[in-house]
Amino acid sequence: MPALQAIQLSKQYKGHTALNNLNLTVEKGEIFCLLGQNGAGKTTTLNIFLGFIPPSGGTATINGVTVTPFGNATKKFIAYIPEVVMLYGQLTALENLDFFSRLAGFRYNREQLETFLCKAGLEPAVLTKRVSTYSKGMRQKVGIAIAIAKDADVIFMDEPTSGLDPKATNEFTGMVQQLGNQGKAVLMATHDIFNAVNVATTIGIMKQGQLIHVLSARDIDAQQLQQLYLETI
Repeated sequence: MPALQAIQLSKQYKGHTALNNLNLTVEKGEIFCLLGQNGAGKTTTLNIFLGFIPPSGGTATINGVTVTPFGNATKKFIAYIPEVVMLYGQLTALENLDFFSRLAGFRYNREQLETFLCKAGLEPAVLTKRVSTYSKGMRQKVGIAIAIAKDADVIFMDEPTSGLDPKATNEFTGMVQQLGNQGKAVLMATHDIFNAVNVATTIGIMKQGQLIHVLSARDIDAQQLQQLYLETI
């Protein structure tokens, strides 16, 4: 059973077609990067899987369960890391992780919370500092820790490396690959062609709401991908 599946998924907004009969499958352990211009349908795809918006047609499933708008049936399977991770700035990383874990129905002691945050790449010395003092890369690591603590089967990411410096991007890439190695399915929308080649197992290029190309990341380098991307859009 695929971790994620879109079957003839479509979405219209006031006469504009955002998704046009999209078919997409992501298996467990697969890191699938979606590339495409703004308006290609990447974020719309994520938002339907997340249950934020209803599709106009077709079906989206997570672990074989149909996603329903604003429903809870698939929420237990997923975690979401947006471009800007929304955390409570006045709270520490430990307090944020404890809060979001409890919202998901998990209760952990301090040692367990520290372990999750350190696994996500944060240094022990910063765990008790307010998140308002964190860089974007550090906030992204808290987002990863929340996904780890929830034991999410599927992790959605929307432009997670936007604004990160090369070192932070490299660290983030390593953490995402670890998630894939643990059998987690990752669906990432991104404009970063170079990082897509580095992090993905599978790369898809979208245009006008359709998935035009699906490629194994092992079969293409960044220069070839950039050329194909430019030819496609």
